[in-house]
Amino acid sequence: MAQITFIEHDGTEHSVDAKLGSSLMLAAVSNGIPGIDADCGGSCSCATCHVFVHSEWQDRVGEMNLTEEAMLSLSPDRKENSRLSCQIQVTEELDGLIVETPEFQF
Repeated sequence: MAQITFIEHDGTEHSVDAKLGSSLMLAAVSNGIPGIDADCGGSCSCATCHVFVHSEWQDRVGEMNLTEEAMLSLSPDRKENSRLSCQIQVTEELDGLIVETPEFQF
């Protein structure tokens, strides 16, 4: 297990234990994290699991693939640290990961 902290746009924090090998999106949905809609169920085709990865974790979450890049290009809230949580696999290295959710998922 890895502990992940999700911070809502209003600052409310939710720390959850995420199963190793699962996606960050699945950890959020399984734990009822507000702000992660995950409409496509993790197939990288909707961008409703958008998160902002804290800067100290960006190098550890892995590279963005072309499909994720395309999905995020549709988001008006995209930032430098934007990622789709369905594309981040939970590993031991991510124990302590902190991400923020946008106010709205588009």
